[in-house]
Amino acid sequence: MTRNREQIRQQFQKIWGYDDFRFPQGEIIQTLLNKRDALVVMPTGGGKSICFQLPALLQDGLTLVISPLVALMENQVQELQQKKLPCALLHNEIPRSQRQQTLKAIEQQTLRLLYLSPETLLSSPVWDRMAQPQIKINGLILDEAHCLTQWGYTFRPSYCRMGMVRSTLLKNKPIGSKIVVAAFTATANPHTQQLLETSLQLENPEKFLLSPYRANLNLQVQVCLSPRCRRHKLLHFLKKHLQQSGLIYVRSRRDSKEMFQLLQSLNYKTAAYHAGLSSSERRSIEKQWLSNQLQFVICTSAFGMGINKSDVRWILHFQAPQLLSEYIQEVGRGGRDGKFTQALTLISEPTGILEPSDRQRHQFFTNQLQKQAQQAQQILSKIPVTEKIETVSRTFPSVELSLAYLYQQKQLTWLDPFTYQVLSSYPQTKRLTNSTLMSTYLNTRKCRWQFLLSSFGFAKESEYFRCGHCDNCHHT
Repeated sequence: MTRNREQIRQQFQKIWGYDDFRFPQGEIIQTLLNKRDALVVMPTGGGKSICFQLPALLQDGLTLVISPLVALMENQVQELQQKKLPCALLHNEIPRSQRQQTLKAIEQQTLRLLYLSPETLLSSPVWDRMAQPQIKINGLILDEAHCLTQWGYTFRPSYCRMGMVRSTLLKNKPIGSKIVVAAFTATANPHTQQLLETSLQLENPEKFLLSPYRANLNLQVQVCLSPRCRRHKLLHFLKKHLQQSGLIYVRSRRDSKEMFQLLQSLNYKTAAYHAGLSSSERRSIEKQWLSNQLQFVICTSAFGMGINKSDVRWILHFQAPQLLSEYIQEVGRGGRDGKFTQALTLISEPTGILEPSDRQRHQFFTNQLQKQAQQAQQILSKIPVTEKIETVSRTFPSVELSLAYLYQQKQLTWLDPFTYQVLSSYPQTKRLTNSTLMSTYLNTRKCRWQFLLSSFGFAKESEYFRCGHCDNCHHT
């Protein structure tokens, strides 16, 4: 059944209560309903989820939403279920009875939206059901699609196989079946956009590329002359923002624990959030922060993705991320209500002699990538030219990560989501290295927003741009 714009708007108003769409929500929804692939780059807080939720609810059949984090899935599904909408989620932390209930709902085709991770989609119990000819699948949505390029080659290798999902599923579906594929993210520079388009095998996608500029985000960078100076700047910043909700980003589990001990001893209401916590511990911290029982959370990169708290007044990067796209994601979690928000990043002095922590962290990350590259090349010489991952993983337990790296280096391809093929000839590509963009951003003297706009593909908009409120604009 086709629906015109007015009918779609009425359903939107009925379910969510808003009078009309914000640009380009209506256009994206119409694109997906018309079975056109899409690449959507829309700033954090711009209403991305509605763009794929509404088309799914307006059609018969199932839309799969590939989501990177349990917290992100749970938040979106909970909101939809409160509205009595036919959606569910699958991940390895839910009770067995609930999982069986969801698998049964898939077979009975009573769901419209199913949230799951790439690993869960490719697991046998789930994939076997999705591949059944009678199960109608309308769409494959990659939410937070930047995770494919940021995480896919380092610790979430299942992301690299998402491009083969549509074609493999369609082989089992009735002739004429269509599955739309759409990627949604808050950050993607032109290079990342091309990677997403190629990796996901998007077919002539409609592109919706919105500027990342947020006028209420005040960006600042401060140089620290010593570890003690860095701690002093942290404490000074916190004193200036008493009672205001915020986030402190660090890059490792150990750093989050150490800072928690320091700030807890100074009577700050905070918690350390990292991958080492149990699911229940993570959910507890999220709820306490959302309800203002905690003023701020000391966290690694995963925290905040998809968690909707509008009154975050500050973001402090005690340590800068490696990638500019991570930085944009993390500062974007502040100021969703449109009010003034401070975003401060602390960095070591340029020589690294007095404050070597940034340089050491950068070197550690580089060494890890080099180890991964060496391991992948060693495995390449030992594995069959074509084989299923399940088979080779019996001999090489960590093979999936190496295969993802080799795929990124264009040394192999996927025949389906479970079978690889080594290429007999392949282009010589550079080894995976840290982007210099983040370092350049931290040390630029230009308007920081001008630099970000230019880096993310908005060259024309950035040409004469000056935000007037970042630290560099204030200094000129």
